[in-house]
Amino acid sequence: MIQYEGQLVEAACKGDPSAIEKLLTLSQPDLRRFARRSCASSEDADDAVQVALWNLQRNIGSLRMISALAGWMFRIIERECYRLLRIQRKTEELTDVMADNLQQAPVPQVLRRDLACALAALPADYREVLILRDVDELTAPEVAELLKLTVPAVKSRLHRARSMMRERLVAAGYASAQGEILQ
Repeated sequence: MIQYEGQLVEAACKGDPSAIEKLLTLSQPDLRRFARRSCASSEDADDAVQVALWNLQRNIGSLRMISALAGWMFRIIERECYRLLRIQRKTEELTDVMADNLQQAPVPQVLRRDLACALAALPADYREVLILRDVDELTAPEVAELLKLTVPAVKSRLHRARSMMRERLVAAGYASAQGEILQ
């Protein structure tokens, strides 16, 4: 835990530039240690320490209790580490989605039309289950609850609907009899 001289902190709170500079220098090692334990990477730890030191320099005059300084600084670092982690996760998710979209070839218009026709030709009971499971991506229990069916009935209808779609795609020349998509 950081231990500060009361006179140094009081002088810094009053705006003494040399006291603020000394306080920033004294704080850095302890803040870096804490940040390295709290942040996901050493770069994030360095960034969090910089934000904390910047906030200390900017807002030291608003500090009401000298004893609250260490807790205040650690809380700033902790919040900054969490903020950086959230940004990193969002960036990774976005990058993954973009990579997936770039790897997928566009679906030709003719295939889209044929898929829509094959889907429309399915009996309503099968079409409904297929759309809820494969398009809306609901789980089998969710589909069963929504349609007031048992889970085995949902699975049976889904299997039959997929089989009918596969048969139509094979007949149209889009897939082999084994279900492999042809180019």
